[in-house]
Amino acid sequence: MNCLLSRDDESWLWHRRLAHIHMHHLNRIASKDLVIGLPKLMFERNKLCGACQMGKQTKSSFKLINVISTTRPLELLHMDLFGPSRTMSLGGSYYGLVIVDDYSRFTWTFFIATKDETYHAVKEFVKVVQNEKDWSISSIKSDNGREFQNEKFDRFCSKLRIKHNFSAPRTPQQNGVVERKNRSLEELARTMLNETGLPKYF
Repeated sequence: MNCLLSRDDESWLWHRRLAHIHMHHLNRIASKDLVIGLPKLMFERNKLCGACQMGKQTKSSFKLINVISTTRPLELLHMDLFGPSRTMSLGGSYYGLVIVDDYSRFTWTFFIATKDETYHAVKEFVKVVQNEKDWSISSIKSDNGREFQNEKFDRFCSKLRIKHNFSAPRTPQQNGVVERKNRSLEELARTMLNETGLPKYF
């Protein structure tokens, strides 16, 4: 079927296949052969994608500052919780815990049913990632939500000598790395749901 598509149609087909990724990023992926089977096309934004317009619209953001102050992986982790979603996932979850490494921008996402599960999810994550990567976590940054700011979480950080920094209340921009990642994940899901017309329980 793909052989019958024009080069323009094939560009937009890959745009949809890769979760409505921006054409600029598609060009970078294609030039570095990061996706098996992705053709060597010049991906141009020559028309508007209706699903992207519906799924990615947002209010204007703060000025972007591209500064990475860390020198190694796991030196600083940004954490945030999004939810509750209006619809329970097929696995029974309403919340998503997102963790972003400041140095590499590598992202981990964990789906949980209630906010109470945040501590246990972080505790297990820290054990696994420190053993797997052979690096120690120096500090984490989160907002002032009770799922992060509580006695049990404080004891855990103190025991492992992890410095816990908090953003100022009602100022999500101070934890912008993970806030932006949250938005990207939500946009990705909304965009694909809008285009495919799947039921809300997905």
